[in-house]
Amino acid sequence: MEFVDHLYDLYKDKLTGDEEDALIIIEGVVADFSNQDIEKIFRDLSEEDRFNMVSLFLYEKFRQKVAKEGIGQTKNRDDQQFKYYH
Repeated sequence: MEFVDHLYDLYKDKLTGDEEDALIIIEGVVADFSNQDIEKIFRDLSEEDRFNMVSLFLYEKFRQKVAKEGIGQTKNRDDQQFKYYH
């Protein structure tokens, strides 16, 4: 995505490799977006990118809900030593 490429070029010399870097940068940039800016980005995405974006958003919201409600044990697929998927 061109927007992400430009954003990366702008900040790449300031990144520490910590995952929080990306969150801080994205939250800072998006905080200044208008609804029209967000709608334009969404419209300009490919169908696959829109699907991935919405899926990731819903996954994160669902994961937060499960954690908040304290239901079962949930683990990300990245954590290969655990196999709990609820």
